Amino acid sequence: MQRVMDSFLVGGDIPVTLRRSARARRMTLRVARAGGEVVLTLPDRASLRDGRAFAESRAEWLRRMRARMPAPQIVAHGATIPVEGQGCLITPTDQRRVELCGNTLLVPRTRPAGVVTATWLRHLAQARLMAACDRHAQALGRRFQAISLRDTRSRWGSCTHDGRLMFSWRLAMAPPEVLDYVAAHEVAHLAHMDHSEAFWAATARLMPDYASHRGWLRQHGHSLLAWQFREAD
Repeated sequence: MQRVMDSFLVGGDIPVTLRRSARARRMTLRVARAGGEVVLTLPDRASLRDGRAFAESRAEWLRRMRARMPAPQIVAHGATIPVEGQGCLITPTDQRRVELCGNTLLVPRTRPAGVVTATWLRHLAQARLMAACDRHAQALGRRFQAISLRDTRSRWGSCTHDGRLMFSWRLAMAPPEVLDYVAAHEVAHLAHMDHSEAFWAATARLMPDYASHRGWLRQHGHSLLAWQFREAD
């Protein structure tokens, strides 16, 4: 269990949120891929003084990492948002439902564009991921129990020991083959609950060219996380 304890500045200008964790074995610094929020996690036994010193010793690294993060992008009428890897212009319409027409995403003008677009993307992700997981699970000869979607920041997918798969619905913004790779990755965990050679071999059987799609996510995934669907996301 993690507990938010305090916040302070590192290097004079970098806000850091301090969290205590009973499970943590060592001090860690994490920079969020969207927004550049810095979190310092301390084991219960570590002192605040040591934690501050640890963060200060990495001030320049934190500054470089934050500089690489994309600026937040607001989902609103007139914005161009990626949908399945293609830029789509969010355009107000008098109709009641969201509709994708070529590279135009028609969104009801009387409703908040961000909230409506997020709901539409979630439904799109659900349909695409369900089809992909069904296909990969059949090829692997395994079964999953359920699929759930969340707006996660630290991982694109996960698999529990009882066969429940979880994915970020923001994968609907990625190219279809990238979404398909994440589905194959998590389905492969149904057979191997680790990242061993056997796991990667199973992933390769499901998707022989997975490495390029994994690379795309590493290089561009933070840009998907930068999109804000609410005014205070």
